[in-house]
Amino acid sequence: MKDLLSQNRSFTDFKMNAFYSLGEWRPLLFIPFFLMFVLSITANSTLIYLIKSQQSLHSPMYVLIGFMALSDLTLPMVFVPHMLLSFLFNWSGITLTGCLIEMFCIHFIGAFQSTLLFWMALDRYFAICKPLYYHKYMEIHNFVKFIIPSVIRNTLLVVIVVSLAGRLSFCTNIIDHCACEHMALVQLACGDISINNFMGLFSTFLIPTTDFILITASYVVIFVSVFKSGQANMKALNTCITHIIVITLSLTSALIAFMSYRIRNNVSSSNRIFMSIVYLFFPSCFNPIIYGWRTKEIRRTFIKFIKDVKILPG
Repeated sequence: MKDLLSQNRSFTDFKMNAFYSLGEWRPLLFIPFFLMFVLSITANSTLIYLIKSQQSLHSPMYVLIGFMALSDLTLPMVFVPHMLLSFLFNWSGITLTGCLIEMFCIHFIGAFQSTLLFWMALDRYFAICKPLYYHKYMEIHNFVKFIIPSVIRNTLLVVIVVSLAGRLSFCTNIIDHCACEHMALVQLACGDISINNFMGLFSTFLIPTTDFILITASYVVIFVSVFKSGQANMKALNTCITHIIVITLSLTSALIAFMSYRIRNNVSSSNRIFMSIVYLFFPSCFNPIIYGWRTKEIRRTFIKFIKDVKILPG
């Protein structure tokens, strides 16, 4: 009778169980992750402020960088505060509804970042390969043609993935993670999750994989065009290289984290969670630093901003 009741019960309250193997050392994780959280908020807020306040940074390229900073600012706020409270006070509970909302936000913002990298590649393609028509292509009513299909695709796929996860019955309520990622929750289900696995793979193919193919194609055309034209556009490659660094770090860490769930028997729980944090959290800390340092106009504006701040008290 107990077995039957257990099978018919579906948990609606869950507990995050990340890094519990560390035992009494687990609370110490609060320190580095809190410092990274502060760095993420400070760096991205500063970058957004600089782009918004400086007229010279209102061109499409910098506006796209600003949107990336906004997404990098938003994503950690979805799950990091709860993770920090879990480390420090062991407040690790979350409801199914809260978990699904967190899952939607994580995957929607992640999909938006992937697509934003594609829009950045388009911006560089028009600037370098079609310079005479750059402003025409980048006018909002023209560029929106590239934006709307991507946003609709991302929204539909994330809504389907999250909705399917919400319809499952859960036999256990211990989430071996610090965030409500799709597979972290779905693997707790009692019944068949093949449709969830399929939709997870399908959305991965249609969003980051498709964006990566389009991004790669754009940069191949850009590099071929630059090398054919000689030294004329070599300076323009600096921004492209910055984008490529960000793309490489983001997609590589996301792929490693994604694959860790498919080969989980060979990957420890703590390592798998850490790899997920690397792709969810680390880019939010380092993207604004990469863009701020490697983009000359942003770097110059930031130095001027620091000098102005130093002058104000006097």
